[in-house]
Amino acid sequence: MNPTHSTTDEPIRVALIIGSNREGRFGPVVADWLLGRIRERDDIEADVVDTADLRLPTALSHSPSAEVTAELAKVRPKLAGADAFVVLTPEYNHSFPAPLKNLIDWHYTEWQAKPVAFVSYGGLSGGLRAVEHLRQVFAELHAVTVRDTVSFHNAGAHFDDEGRHKDPATPNAAAKGMLDQLEWWGRTLKEAKKVRPYAG
Repeated sequence: MNPTHSTTDEPIRVALIIGSNREGRFGPVVADWLLGRIRERDDIEADVVDTADLRLPTALSHSPSAEVTAELAKVRPKLAGADAFVVLTPEYNHSFPAPLKNLIDWHYTEWQAKPVAFVSYGGLSGGLRAVEHLRQVFAELHAVTVRDTVSFHNAGAHFDDEGRHKDPATPNAAAKGMLDQLEWWGRTLKEAKKVRPYAG
């Protein structure tokens, strides 16, 4: 339980975005680990947005077809209804995956004046170069990125065959710090927008 959170407050709604749709991806393992940390809290509730479940074309359109509109209808309410986001990303060629960028680019107001936290994974860099690129993208979309991240270097070596982290103390502490910041920003911005809507 977050000691700074009043039990009379509603939990903030967080959309956890799994950014890779690659065959054999490791993202769901990390996502399940993070969801376990979120479920330990009473101040956050999570909804998963998985890029592997979407079929959004890379050609953006102001007048999407009925098929694309149906795809957007799967995800847009989750993004619009979220108070905050956690973006889970690997690092591909020093940056983040194309399906994640595509999901981001198909939306605009859904991101505005909301906080974004990052969980990354990869080889030696742990996905941190992807995170730095994402910070620039979300700044352009009027989102606020929280400082602390969770990063898994050589991620596959740290989880067992059941998806459990082999030495969870450090990543659990990192996740708590990140989620504490995300909850503060999510709640603060949500309350501020009730008093003064964000003009953009």
